Amino acid sequence: MLLNILYIIALQFFGFSASDQPEFKGGRRNLDIFINSNLLYPEFSKENCIEGIVQVSFKLNSKGRIYDSEVEKGFGIDLDDEALRVVRLSSGRWIVPAGYDTTQAIILPVNFSLKGYKCEERTKDQINEAINAYHARANLSNAIFNFYDKKSTGDYDAADELRIIALKQQLGYDEKYIDRLLRQAQRKLKQGDLESACDDLHTIRKLGSDKATGLIEQNCK
Repeated sequence: MLLNILYIIALQFFGFSASDQPEFKGGRRNLDIFINSNLLYPEFSKENCIEGIVQVSFKLNSKGRIYDSEVEKGFGIDLDDEALRVVRLSSGRWIVPAGYDTTQAIILPVNFSLKGYKCEERTKDQINEAINAYHARANLSNAIFNFYDKKSTGDYDAADELRIIALKQQLGYDEKYIDRLLRQAQRKLKQGDLESACDDLHTIRKLGSDKATGLIEQNCK
């Protein structure tokens, strides 16, 4: 099915006139293009039709680089992580006027919306259940990560591996998932987002796969 992601980007500045506001290089249109070309709709939220606005707060230094960035209001799931990642990726692409108060916070709301996924059929209760499932899934994932971390050092109980393999199947961490995560990491590398790409690559390793070993050695020192 065709995925159509709508991005609604807005900037809200407090206490400054329009001429005093920082601006993304090239203006609003270039900001929209930047977001459209770099944002990757998170897999869990896409599969569970989770949509909505994530508000990211950040500050700019005099050179237009981002600092003190955080999610001001979100869902506590992967949408938050992706919104924050893309905002941080824009660091250095802002024009800051002389005399601008660099301690002033900027709010950038990012709207995630899916088309073509029959999300209109999902009820609010189903969406809330999916969000709760995300947090439960995170705890189970940590059990997998811990097992393979120990296995890499030889300090593990081999009898536990069958249980971990079954848990991976339960959570959908199969080869197709790992391949999708690998492609996502490769896209992030092309975007210049080394930190987030390496997080994905290390996740692949923590799932017991060696598919990311080469890219980790090349990029994640």
